[in-house]
Amino acid sequence: MSDNGQNRSTVTVTIDGRQVEVPQGITILEAAEGIGIRVPHYCYHPGLSAPAQCRLCLVEVEGAPKLQPSCVTQVQDGQVVHTESEQALRMRKGVLEFYLVNHPLDCPICDQSGECKLQDYVFQEGRKHGRGREPKRVFGRDDFGGDVLFYGDRCVMCTRCVRFMEEVEEKPLLTVVERGSRSIIDTFFESGLQEAHFAGNVVDICPVGALVSKDFLHKARAWDLDHTPSVCPNCSQGCNIDLHTRDNMVQRLKPRENLEVNGHWMCDFGRHRYEWMNRGDRLTDPMARATGGLESWGWQEVLETVAGRLRELDSPSSLDVVVSPSVSNEDLGAVVALAQALGGEGGVFRSPRAAEEIPLPGFPKLRRRKDLAPNRKTAELLGMTRVGNDDGTGGLEGQASASGVLIVVGDELADVGSDFGAEAELFIHLSSYPSAAAHDNAHFVLPITTFAEQEGTFTNHEGRVQRFWPGLRGPGSARPAWLVLGTLLAALEERAPATRPAEAFARLGELHPAFSGLSYETLGTRGALVNEPAELVGGGA
Repeated sequence: MSDNGQNRSTVTVTIDGRQVEVPQGITILEAAEGIGIRVPHYCYHPGLSAPAQCRLCLVEVEGAPKLQPSCVTQVQDGQVVHTESEQALRMRKGVLEFYLVNHPLDCPICDQSGECKLQDYVFQEGRKHGRGREPKRVFGRDDFGGDVLFYGDRCVMCTRCVRFMEEVEEKPLLTVVERGSRSIIDTFFESGLQEAHFAGNVVDICPVGALVSKDFLHKARAWDLDHTPSVCPNCSQGCNIDLHTRDNMVQRLKPRENLEVNGHWMCDFGRHRYEWMNRGDRLTDPMARATGGLESWGWQEVLETVAGRLRELDSPSSLDVVVSPSVSNEDLGAVVALAQALGGEGGVFRSPRAAEEIPLPGFPKLRRRKDLAPNRKTAELLGMTRVGNDDGTGGLEGQASASGVLIVVGDELADVGSDFGAEAELFIHLSSYPSAAAHDNAHFVLPITTFAEQEGTFTNHEGRVQRFWPGLRGPGSARPAWLVLGTLLAALEERAPATRPAEAFARLGELHPAFSGLSYETLGTRGALVNEPAELVGGGA
């Protein structure tokens, strides 16, 4: 409740023997789920309208002449509701039996197996044995375009997908054709869902395996996947997501509810850009330049050597800092603090930009933003300047001729010439991936983890700071950039380094007042706006 209940009247209802006070105007289903009572449902989804057509959420309300659909029946003061009464259970068992009349028993090969509501409901409340004798209907598989496949045999006609396209994306590209037992979901014309930018959400909200992702098809079983709360790194919107991982690889991205940022949804652009997290060409060991080229060193040896070189230079003739806006707030804060300790300030960053924003009309807070990097906001708050082209290239010509200290954090330098950094007295490259220029010219190449392998925060386009957690193990000896840079800074300032992400984030508040007052405890899993610290529901793990 956005008003914390202060300006909203409440009613008292009794649900399954528990008397509770709930906001006036909510439905019985919402009230029940608010106190942890599960009411089976199909057609209802909190981000869509409720047609009350699946008839699975029927509950007994004392005084009502018949069972009531809990997804549309509003609570009334003094109402007494029974979700597990004999009549409600008998009705649900009958509805589930109707669903199974034509539903194929292909759970062993269905992608939804393990997270299918029909499986769960039938196991918990359905008939022990089926009574069907007639052959099941067969519709087969249909390609809806984009990343979506449709298995008509499995569809239970909840129409969530149709309502999402009509109400949320506002592109009515799906509809119900035919009537009765012949009803089926279909697309208009041949283009299908190819014109949509948020169509992947229909796969998320499908309660059975009727709509599946081509990308994820037969890739992994739901029970084999680990789920890690994170933030989408593919634009500045900062959609809350879950990383679904197996065998230390990201298998898919799924939206995580946050009504302040992305609601229940995410765009297809962000959803499908995760393979870079699984790249095998990773830097695994810290390296220092010797007579024969770069050699692998241990972390202690290389950090002591780098710190010694920085002390020798004291106030270098020039200090150039290049960062990626895809690294965390903690990483950016650490590199700026190190630059300031060396007598410099700010730095430059490069980030790709799209030609236009792509809004989700039914949830206008959510857009695929022009900035295709997650952390431009913090880079700018810390005094860094964007350079280069809209494709994320160019803009580093001034750094290529630097004769002082050159520090590059997170930028792969994929487009720079072979002479980049060749004239620098000290060239330090912190990266997750190898670079030809760094291989030829860097004095130290230090492996760092990606956001998917560390705990940290991003700041989205509106200034909301949000946490993410590690879903993957970093390769070899790779470490978070804030830890590496913080160790160097501690050696220069003779102070204890930050050893935990929360400490690194706290030191970010020392650099910029926008982050002061915020802490990991106040951020939780929902985030908080800079300069507006607030305790939010949902603490982090």
